[in-house]
Amino acid sequence: MSQPIASPQIISNLPTAASAQKKSGWRNFGIAMVALAAAFGLAIYSGAAAQVGAVWAAGAAAIAALALAGWVAVTIVPALARRTRLRLFASRVTYRVTKEGVIFLGAVFVVALAALNTGNNLLFLMLGCLLAAIIVSGLLSRATLSGIELHLELPEHVFAGDPAPAVVELRNLKQTLPSFALTVVNVPASKKRAESAGVLLDRPVYFPYLPRRQSVRNHVDLILARRGIYRQDALGLRTRFPFGFLEKTRKVPAAAEVVVFPSIQPTDTFYEVLPLLSGELESYQRGRGHDLYAIRDFVETDNARFVDWKASAKSGALKVREFAREDERRVLIALDTAPISADKFERAVSFCACLAWHFYELESVIGFRSLQAEIPLSPAADNICDVLRQLAGIEPAVSKPTRDFLNELAGEPDVFKIVLTSRPRGSIPTSLWTSSYMVFFDSL
Repeated sequence: MSQPIASPQIISNLPTAASAQKKSGWRNFGIAMVALAAAFGLAIYSGAAAQVGAVWAAGAAAIAALALAGWVAVTIVPALARRTRLRLFASRVTYRVTKEGVIFLGAVFVVALAALNTGNNLLFLMLGCLLAAIIVSGLLSRATLSGIELHLELPEHVFAGDPAPAVVELRNLKQTLPSFALTVVNVPASKKRAESAGVLLDRPVYFPYLPRRQSVRNHVDLILARRGIYRQDALGLRTRFPFGFLEKTRKVPAAAEVVVFPSIQPTDTFYEVLPLLSGELESYQRGRGHDLYAIRDFVETDNARFVDWKASAKSGALKVREFAREDERRVLIALDTAPISADKFERAVSFCACLAWHFYELESVIGFRSLQAEIPLSPAADNICDVLRQLAGIEPAVSKPTRDFLNELAGEPDVFKIVLTSRPRGSIPTSLWTSSYMVFFDSL
C-alpha cells in the first residue's frame, strides 16, 4: 500500500572543509593564476626581444617563462587536483530518451532535412538553436547530478508487513550550483545479489530542489512484506531537468542493511491456540513445585493426581492441593526445521514470532532452539531481538536431518517447551509429549 511522502526538509548547511583548507585552496589558485600570467607576459616579451635582436634578453625571458609554468605544474596543480572530486566526473550515467525527447529529435531531423535541401539561412539558424538546446540540456543535467551524496537511514527494528519509517538524505557538495528535480530510485542489482537479498526502496522519492552546500531529508514509510535480510548497495539519482528530453540516471553508493523480523500480528489460529497453551503452562507451573501453597475446591481442568483425599473426605467435596512456584515462568520455543513446504514453514515461523512476542509482553524467561541455532533461557527483554533475528533468517531443511531434534528436546531440564513440528503425532517421544505443548504445522 502506498504511503504519503512528507515534503523534503532542508536541515542545515553542510559541514565543509576546514576554513584553513578552503583559504589554502583559493590562495594556491590565485598564486597559480598570477604565476601563469607572469609566464605569459615573459613569453610575449621574449618574442618581442627576439624581433629586435636582443637574443640574450629573449632567451632569459623564455627560460623564466618556462620555469614559472613548470613550477606551477609541479607544485600547485597536484594540490588543486587532490581537492577536485574527480569521481564525480567519472561516474557512469545512463540515458533514456523520453516521449518528449523523441518528438524533439524528430523536429530536429525535419529542420535539418529542410535546411540541407533549401539552403535557407533561417532554417540553419533554427537548427543551430535546436542543437544548442540539446547541448545545454546535457550540461545542466550533468551539473544537477554531480556533487550529490546519498544516505539512507533505516530504523533499528523492522517487522514484516509493518510500515518502517526511513529517511532518504541528499547532500549537495557543490560550492556554487544547486540541483533541481532529483528522484531517488532503485537500480537493478546483480542476479546473485537480487536472489540473496530483497529491495529496500521499492518506489521513487522526489526532491524538487537541493540548495548548494546543504542537505535535504525526505521521510518515507517502507513496507517490507517478507522477513529476511534486505541489502542496498547503491541507488540511482534520476532527473529530467531541464527540458525533459532525456532521463538521466546516475548510480550512487548507498550501503544499507536491515534485518526484517517476522510479522508479530496474531492470526486467528494463534488466538485459538493461546487459551489452550496458557492452560497447559499454568498447569505445568502449578504442579512442578514442592511446597504446599493452598488447598482449594476441585475444578474440571485440575489433574486428578493433585486431589487431597483427606481434605476431600473431611469436607465432603473434592479438594486439590496447589504448590508454590519455585521460579519465574520459563518457556523454551522450539522450531523443527524438517523439510516442509515454504507456505507451511512461513506460517510456523510467524507463529513462533507471535509466541516470543507474547511472552516478552508477559516478562517471561524464554529461549529458542532449532537445528541451526540455540538461544539460552534468559529474560525476554534481553534476548527477544536475538530470537526474532534468528527467526528472520531461518530456512527449512533441504534434506532429512541427521540429528534427532525431538529426542534432544526430550532431554532438556525442567522447562516448559512449545514445540512446532511437521512430524506426525505418533512419532513424538513420550517424555517430550508430557512436558511440552506440541503445535503441528498442519494445524496452522
